[in-house]
Amino acid sequence: MQLYSFFNSSTSYRVRIALALKGLSFDTVPVNIRVGEHRAEAYVDEVNPSATVPALVDGDLSLGQSLAILDYLDAKYPGTPLIPSDIETRARVLELSMLISCDIHPVNNLRILKYLQGPMGLSVQQKDTWYAHWIAEGMAGVERLLARHGHGKWCFGDAPTLADVCLVPQIANAQRMGCDMSAYPRAMAVYAVAQTHPAFLAAAPNRQPDYSA
Repeated sequence: MQLYSFFNSSTSYRVRIALALKGLSFDTVPVNIRVGEHRAEAYVDEVNPSATVPALVDGDLSLGQSLAILDYLDAKYPGTPLIPSDIETRARVLELSMLISCDIHPVNNLRILKYLQGPMGLSVQQKDTWYAHWIAEGMAGVERLLARHGHGKWCFGDAPTLADVCLVPQIANAQRMGCDMSAYPRAMAVYAVAQTHPAFLAAAPNRQPDYSA
């Protein structure tokens, strides 16, 4: 397997966590989205038509979009499942995962921030204010869901699920951008547990071959 990844991409981070949790070996192919390598013609034509990271190549299959990749990995490699079989728990895991993946991440990824600071002409401070606002909006929802339905040391139980795979990279990005996360104690408790788990540590940005400070 090959994973086309950028070390600071939270979506790439999600897939790296899942691969590590499942004990799957893979080769990292770095794609530097800061300099536009994800838009290179060969990458778009041959690997990922959406011109984003991550992309997973598994045999003849080339697949983009992190949630699709995570679902594929869970179906093909069911050991250490990310999505629970219990109907209600599955629904809660997907609810939280989609809150992060659909509500928080899309308005805070690099291409949006670069557009705000480029064509839209926002200052660095205005861009950072935008980011912090949407993190606060989204994380407040995450915290309410965890307060109401969360249990165990992870989001939903005593083993990591897709919810944790999505939550940890989002918190890491928010911290990197200087956001105050003190209003989200339940989410941060999960994040603290993840910092002691070998799979989450192995997937961290600073452990990747393309890492740069």
